[in-house]
Order: sequence, then C-alpha cells, then structure tokens
Amino acid sequence: MSERRASPAPKSGRTSVWRRALNQAPPPARSPAPVPGPDPVAAVETGSVVQAALYRDGVRVSSPLSLADTFHALRDAPDGMAWIGLARPTESELLSLAEEFDLHPLAVEDAMEAHQRPKLERYGDTLFVVLRAARYLDAPEEVDFGELHVFVGPDFVITVRHGAAPDLSAVRRRMEESPELLKLGPEAVLYAILDAVVDGYAPVVAGVQNDIDEIETEVFRGDPEVSRRIYELSREMVEFQRATRPLVGMLHGLMAGFAKYGTDEELQRYLRDVADHVTHTSERVDGFRQALTEILTVNATLVTQQQNAEMRALAEAGFEQNEEIKRISSWAAILFAPTLVGTIYGMNFHNMPELHWSFGYPLAIGLMGVVCTALYVVFKHRDWL
Repeated sequence: MSERRASPAPKSGRTSVWRRALNQAPPPARSPAPVPGPDPVAAVETGSVVQAALYRDGVRVSSPLSLADTFHALRDAPDGMAWIGLARPTESELLSLAEEFDLHPLAVEDAMEAHQRPKLERYGDTLFVVLRAARYLDAPEEVDFGELHVFVGPDFVITVRHGAAPDLSAVRRRMEESPELLKLGPEAVLYAILDAVVDGYAPVVAGVQNDIDEIETEVFRGDPEVSRRIYELSREMVEFQRATRPLVGMLHGLMAGFAKYGTDEELQRYLRDVADHVTHTSERVDGFRQALTEILTVNATLVTQQQNAEMRALAEAGFEQNEEIKRISSWAAILFAPTLVGTIYGMNFHNMPELHWSFGYPLAIGLMGVVCTALYVVFKHRDWL
C-alpha cells in the first residue's frame, strides 16, 4: 500500500467492466484535467458526501465540496491523499468513485447492498474493509449497530457509512490534530477508524454489563417480564459477537502483512494495541453470552420451582377439600338413617305395622342408634372421620 498510482488520469477500458458487473450505463467521458464550464462528473449527487478533504504531509490542503472537485484536486496533487466520507451513497456516486480509483466490482457491490459480515479483503493495491460499529442507547437500553465500509488505496481512503455509528468526524479531527500520524498515509487512517470502532465497543460492554446485573436482580425477584429481556439481550449479544469476533482474525491478517507491505513500525504498535482491545472485547462478549445462557437456565429453574410450589399448594388445597367432603358426606350418611326411620313412622296412616305396638317406639330409637353407630364405625375405620 506504500506505492502510489502511476497516473492520476482515469484508466481506460473500465467502463465496459462496470456495465457488465453492475448493469449500469457507462458514465460520460471526462477530460483528464479540470476545464471551465460544466463537468460531467459534477452531475453526481453530493447529498451523501459527508466530508471530503485532500491532505499532503499530514496537513489538510483543501476541502472539495463535491466528488468531482475531489477527483480534480487529487489529480493536481500526485503526492496528496484524498479522504472521502460518504453516508448511504447512491449507486451513481459509488460507480463514479469506482471508476476514478479502480475499485473492484465485488467490493463496490458489497458497499451498495450493505448487510455484510465484518471482513478484510485485498484487491491488488486496495484494501476493502467491512466493520460493524455499535453504540449503546441508554433510554431503550438497546444496542444499535451500524455498518462501515472502508476502501484503502495508495493515495485515498473512502468510507461508506450505513447507520449512525461510528462518528467519523471525531476520527478526522483526531487525525488532523496528529499530523505526524496522518502523514503515514491511508494505513494510518485505517488504524484510526479501526481504533474508533473498537473504542466504541467499550460503552456497549459497560451498558450490557449493567443490564446483566439488573437482569440477575429481576430473576431472583421473580419478575415475570425478565425472560423476554434475557431473550432480547441474548439476540443483541449474538449480533455483537458477529461484529467483534471476525475483527480478531482481520487484525491478525493485517499484522501478518506488516513486513510484506512495509508498514511503519510505529503504526504496527498502534495496530497491535487495537488487536489487544478487540481480543479483550471479544472475550467479554463471549462471557456475556455464556452468562445470559446460565441466567436463562437459572430463571427457567426458578420458574419451574415456582410452578411446582403452586401445583403443590393446589394439590394440598384439593386434598384438604376432599377430606372435608368426606367428613361432610359421612355425617350426612349417619344422620340419614334416623331421618329415614323417623320419616317413615311419622306418616299418619292407620294401618301401619307396629304403630300401636308397645315396643314400637323403643325399637325405632334403638334401630336409629344401631345404624348410626355402625356407620360411624365404618367411616372412622376408613379415616373419613
């Protein structure tokens, strides 16, 4: 990446390649140097251009207002470096950049579609880097993810941002305040972007740790809504893991090419520091996923225990109710016998047996007592009384 472009003029033969690769109409021909009057490149929309600047020896020398002005300024300064920042660019803007800087069609297609996994790919003397930035939203207690695509060439850096994070204006200010670092070239800008993305993970880690602490309290407090919160946070940690884990391999890949591409020694130290931070963050995220899995298991166990306790209480209540029904039924049966005898002999018929018998009354009372006593003994034997 230390080599610069041989010629600032646009390369020939690329228009047909882009038409085949991306099904776009060929852009209008451009003159190799700025000329008075309307320029075809100036027709490109500039609404998504967040900021564009040209640097020489670590110092900003110009701030073009459009892509066309940036292209012309870079052609006039072969020893300069262009840093172009885009936010959700249009296809025409990306195609214009691709033609000017000879970007690979596959990389440009990825930048158009977004929703890519973090990766680092090299196309000739151009690096294409996909990063997943994250930020913690305090109000909803959620993690918001953004996507950043970075093209790093011999004399240019192009950032394509999809989402609110990261804040690349802060990265630009930091680099402009450190001209000694910025003069190291596009790789130094890539380091600063990587460092900003990784540093942005720290508040997310702190916020997630606080959420997990709150969830643990809610679990043992028996909050019925905690299961949903655990599930949502677990999904966010899966996304977070997908954003951080590939970065470890990406940075190791960069470090493996230090000698081959002649990376500055001081920049190597900075990139190793970023790699250490990424490894630490990735380990924390892995720990969060494991902790959430264990919390979910504990919560399921506690819910099961609570359900078992409720079932046991219902069973005990049902058993006590059955015992009461047994006692009531036993006494009802015992009282039914004298009621039956009394009811029969309470009839006012003249021709009833034993109605005028002198032993009729004692016999009826004795019969009632014998039946009641027998029923009482039977129910007592069966533990109904």
